[in-house]
Amino acid sequence: MTAFLTSLVFVILAEMGDKTQLLAMAFATRYKWQTVMWGVFVATIFNHLFAVVVGSYLTHFIPMNYIQIAAAVSFIIFGLWTIRGDELDGEDKASKRSPFWTVAIAFFIAEMGDKTQLATVALAAQFNTILPVWLGTTTGMMVADGIGIIIGIVLGKRIPERTVKWFAAIIFILFGLFGLYEYLPNQYLTPEIIAGGLVTTVLLIYLVSRISNSTDKLPQKTVREE
Repeated sequence: MTAFLTSLVFVILAEMGDKTQLLAMAFATRYKWQTVMWGVFVATIFNHLFAVVVGSYLTHFIPMNYIQIAAAVSFIIFGLWTIRGDELDGEDKASKRSPFWTVAIAFFIAEMGDKTQLATVALAAQFNTILPVWLGTTTGMMVADGIGIIIGIVLGKRIPERTVKWFAAIIFILFGLFGLYEYLPNQYLTPEIIAGGLVTTVLLIYLVSRISNSTDKLPQKTVREE
């Protein structure tokens, strides 16, 4: 149950303001919401099944302690990635396929290598289990993208995401720092190293936020078709 709930919460946070949530929002302005939900669901099932299998089998080749440390670092990276934000890069363009397959294929491709997929790999490796993580991440994707679909239907435009994005990012970074504190060997947990790590993290947050702000000032694409 812990693996399921943790996976659920982490993926909901990771998906807020993510490219695939924007993609779901974009499709909701064009197709019926039922079609978009089914397309997202099918794409997520297959994409995250692949991710949890990869993550689970890593434990047969790499010691668990190393995987836990890598997972903690990855959560910090997810936090910085969330601050940086995502843009749609044309995945929402029209297709000659049926609406369902357009959504499913575009969503599957967009999710490949995305931070929610990488988070699924990390969670499966950390908990060394497949089914609870798979169910948790899939449910989390449906919740987060369901919110995006509702926004796409009701508002028909992108929602300001700064507050949600920063909240999700801080949660990720705090979990990552706590994981490093818990799993790193004691010889690496001297006051100097801890202080240096915190200062480095703060500087990275500052630099990434500056880059994000600079990008936000550029002309942005919208997910609503004219």
